[in-house]
Amino acid sequence: MKRLLGVLHELTRFKAALVGLVILSFIVGLAIYTVIAIPYGEAVRLWRGGEEMWRYNPVNAEPAWVNYFTPKRLPVTRILSSAGDAEVREEPLGKTSRKVYITYTFDYRADVAPSELALVYKPVFEKKGPLVSVTWVTPDGREIKFGRMSIKSVSASGAFWYPISLDKQLIRRFGDQRVEEGFFNDPNDPTRVLKGTHKVTITAFLFEPEAKIETELVLYGTVHGLAGTDHRRRDITIALMWGTPVALSFGLAAALGTMITSIIIAALGAWFGGWADSLVQRLTEIRMIIPTLPILIMVGMFFSKSIWAILATLLILNIIESSIKNYRAIFLQEKHAPYIEAARGYGAGHLRIVFRYLIPKIVPMLVPSFVLAVPGYVFLEAALAVLGLGDPVLPTWGKVLSDAYGKGALFQGHYYWVLEPAFMLMITGFGFTMIGYALDRIFNPRLREI
Repeated sequence: MKRLLGVLHELTRFKAALVGLVILSFIVGLAIYTVIAIPYGEAVRLWRGGEEMWRYNPVNAEPAWVNYFTPKRLPVTRILSSAGDAEVREEPLGKTSRKVYITYTFDYRADVAPSELALVYKPVFEKKGPLVSVTWVTPDGREIKFGRMSIKSVSASGAFWYPISLDKQLIRRFGDQRVEEGFFNDPNDPTRVLKGTHKVTITAFLFEPEAKIETELVLYGTVHGLAGTDHRRRDITIALMWGTPVALSFGLAAALGTMITSIIIAALGAWFGGWADSLVQRLTEIRMIIPTLPILIMVGMFFSKSIWAILATLLILNIIESSIKNYRAIFLQEKHAPYIEAARGYGAGHLRIVFRYLIPKIVPMLVPSFVLAVPGYVFLEAALAVLGLGDPVLPTWGKVLSDAYGKGALFQGHYYWVLEPAFMLMITGFGFTMIGYALDRIFNPRLREI
């Protein structure tokens, strides 16, 4: 503990290390919070959820904070419910039938029309569903009637979704304009949003005594949440948050596993020498000409795309890696040090000398290499995901980049979809690099500042 506190004190002398510590504190804190706030099972359920789960989110919406940097006021998603946002009135039409009026009155002040419009009907009936129709009155007094239909069935959640934006009658009526622009834009100047009060009245005929109906009017925005949404309406914040513990666990496990196996093999080869050392060196040279990425791609294509299967393959491949030659050179110098001769003198066995004296002596010198290796493995996982070999279950930064690339995000102007995961990868690598170089200056006497 005293040694660790001393290292931390030394780190505070370097501004770059302080920046790296701040970044890594944020990354680690975010990872811990994510695991607690969104458990693994919930994260998988959310990310693999279909249209029903994310139906209230807009498609490919920019982050909400974009509103602070654009001259136009972009709309956010609004969900108006008949339970609290509408005036409901009923008229009896006989012994069993009723006529229900649900009227929404709302102001629209954004400078851009909504991206989509939808009505959600939640009827309760036994045999005969309600007959509904919609009347929309715009701020300039235009009355638009549409959506006359009989609801005969509902989904498992008890709802019937009516996408106003896809109504063929409205599409024909507004011609070249999008349906949303037809409702919200000025007919005299189609490029300008007509701000003011809209009135939407839903008329429903109920044919059973116990029948009832609730509705929701959904005005989809063009901005949504902290990180925006993707092509499947999923909140990208989920992937950015859960990508943090996945990246850290993969990077740390790969770097630590590789370093431990390489150090042990290098130490044993250098200590025993002879045929053991020659065997380790020949295997190392063979491993140096075997490419890692193609093997991982083959594993992902023909065996499993699980991130843990990829990690296991990576650890097996790196049991013997090129760094063994560097470690061997260090061990050969330490092999003849006085403290090793003293250990031999009191009768210490070979394994005790290797694991009790030889390896612990050089571990502090290898800490910087370990820290600098972590971002390399984080980028490797992201690269595999971009190539389509990412874990199909876990939401990760690389998976977000893969989806963005596959859907042509940059060509469609959805820059946030690419920049956000790229930024998380960049600051993670930057944080580890800053600390790694500072540790190198602390543990390497030749780099110490006078």
